[in-house]
Amino acid sequence: MNHIDTTEALRQQQNEIDDFTIYTKLATIEKEPNNRELLQKIADEERQHYLFWKKITNQSLTARRWVVIFYAFLARFLGTSFALKLLEKREIGAEDFYQRLFNIYPEARRIYEEEKHHEHELIGMLNDKKLLYAGAIVLGMNDALVELTGTLSGIALAFDKSVVVGVTGLIMGIAASLSMAGSAYLESRESPTNGINPLTYATYTGVAYIFTTFLLVLPFFLFSTTPPALVMMFTAAVGAILLYNFYISVARDEPFFKRVREMSLITFGVALISFGIGYIIRTYFGIEL
Repeated sequence: MNHIDTTEALRQQQNEIDDFTIYTKLATIEKEPNNRELLQKIADEERQHYLFWKKITNQSLTARRWVVIFYAFLARFLGTSFALKLLEKREIGAEDFYQRLFNIYPEARRIYEEEKHHEHELIGMLNDKKLLYAGAIVLGMNDALVELTGTLSGIALAFDKSVVVGVTGLIMGIAASLSMAGSAYLESRESPTNGINPLTYATYTGVAYIFTTFLLVLPFFLFSTTPPALVMMFTAAVGAILLYNFYISVARDEPFFKRVREMSLITFGVALISFGIGYIIRTYFGIEL
């Protein structure tokens, strides 16, 4: 092995055969012709990379079925760009290993450059419609988080019964989701963007809003008192913020922690203000329920 770590070489070889199988699988189910051609081109390159490592290790490997299924699932439900960018992040950290190969195997330099640049550029060219509607998900989810965490916090301090808070929040959330979907439809129709269907955009917005509504009000139906329900609601809100921003940071190559910080400050800042308003109403107006 010429002083090359066998374990690391086999790991790289395994990744290459996994990637070849994943790209081939996605190419077969891709409906967009240009995307299908790009995916097949990357698959062919991954196969060449696998053969390079096979010459070094003298071993034959097969793709891990669960890895292929996992990334195919991500591509189908979260978008091809998200799945492939997450897949390519596995190459991060491999630079030192590849550089040790350059003098021993000159071909390794070409493979590394393809992994680092060419494939990334091809993935960036993919026409992924799911990403076009990411703005709709942002609109629905972010508005629901800001408005409902604030509203529920204020109502929870004004009223003692958890179920009253939950029912009130549910009614408000459903009404607001319909209103938000309507506004999103009108906005996208008045300011058309290539590839975006106004009705689909509105649907993404409304569904994101109502899903977030159910997530936030559920604790108030699970607990009889408001304090534990509030704790659970804020925990759910943090989880939603982390998951959503992880998706956007990968799909759009945007900074994860910066987005989380901004969204958290807005969401919990509004909730804190609303909590204070609820305290004032309860204290000075003597509302009890």
